[in-house]
Amino acid sequence: MAKQTKLEKLWTEIEKAGSRDAYIQEQLRKNGFMVQRRSTDNLSKSELEKYKQELKKEAAEKRRLQQAAWAAYKTQHIVHLGEGIYWTDDTSADQWDLDNAHKRLLANQLPQLTRVKHLSDALGLSIAELRWLCYQRDAALKTHYTRFEIPKRSGGVRAIWAPLPKLKQAQRWILDHILDRLLVHGAAHGFLMGRSIASNAAEHSDSQILVKMDIADFFPSISWKRIKGVFRKAGYPEQIATLLALLCTESPREQVEHNGQSYYIAMADRCLPQGTPTSPALTNALCLKLDRRLAGFASKTAWRYTRYADDLTFSFPNHSTSKANISQLLGTVKRILGDEGFKLNNSKTRVIRQNTVHEVTGLVVNGTQAPRVKRTLKRQLRAAIHNLKQGKPLPEGESIQRLKGYAAYIAMTERELGLKMLAELDNV
Repeated sequence: MAKQTKLEKLWTEIEKAGSRDAYIQEQLRKNGFMVQRRSTDNLSKSELEKYKQELKKEAAEKRRLQQAAWAAYKTQHIVHLGEGIYWTDDTSADQWDLDNAHKRLLANQLPQLTRVKHLSDALGLSIAELRWLCYQRDAALKTHYTRFEIPKRSGGVRAIWAPLPKLKQAQRWILDHILDRLLVHGAAHGFLMGRSIASNAAEHSDSQILVKMDIADFFPSISWKRIKGVFRKAGYPEQIATLLALLCTESPREQVEHNGQSYYIAMADRCLPQGTPTSPALTNALCLKLDRRLAGFASKTAWRYTRYADDLTFSFPNHSTSKANISQLLGTVKRILGDEGFKLNNSKTRVIRQNTVHEVTGLVVNGTQAPRVKRTLKRQLRAAIHNLKQGKPLPEGESIQRLKGYAAYIAMTERELGLKMLAELDNV
């Protein structure tokens, strides 16, 4: 820390001098290392040797000052961010800066971050730490994430990238101070305060037709450059938007061993990792235009539309006097998704008609009743509570905590029943 403070003080001196070169020239003169150039034609052998030694001392001192000045420069500038990442320390405005950037930041109550130092101070990081967290390496000795896999309900596994503490803290600040303040469409229900699987399902009660679709490879398909675009549109300049995007993205990596050393190899460009505090909010901000277009189409054609993360749901209400055009819906959704940089996962598209269970984000929405948990789950939980009361052991792999989770899930839509089950589980 002392070294960093010393370098920061040195940079203050360099700024007072006007530039690194001006500072170096000033120090050479001040400390007597600057040698007055002269012709060597009439110098004696001893005078020539003395002149050469003076020049060597000047050159050595100049190299030392250059190294110190460069180290000081790097305490206040990013300099470089690794393979494939464009960076310049030039803070001049560019053609992509919004004319009303300052007003847009104020309107959304976003932090006024116009310099790298502003961002590093806000995150509680030094410039060196900020560079370290953002730096892109195709082959890295360390990674800022812990990777693990969880099973998907539909089969296969989902890769989860959990950020390590320092990066997670930075991402949490970005979520709290920037992302939670960005505009989100009313059709989005995932990862938002006051919205849930229940609010998402409620939009589709009493439908004659339910159409459920899924965006293919939702998180991995969102590149870091698209995330940078979110921050640019929010009003942030090139440098800040680049750093924010890098803090929120990572390359999918595989760990390999070579000569006894572990390497984390980038398998693709940086994208949105699943498992970070910032990823869900970024998807909602990024999908604002997608949601507007899909909601607009739905409104014109008598459909109802919501999105929960990568799950798209359309329903045709029972009271509608229009005729549902399912082919038009499927074709339009596929086209709009393509326009917005996404692909439809055709294998997960479902068209569900009347006289069938209508299920949206895990809740039943048939009829005019409020969304509710499936009867089978409630029956299974009642049976498990009954068996516990009878002193019977839980099945292998089951636990009281997991049963309480089911009860809390039921309480989301059937509060009295869910709370009653929770109380019973507390007393067994």
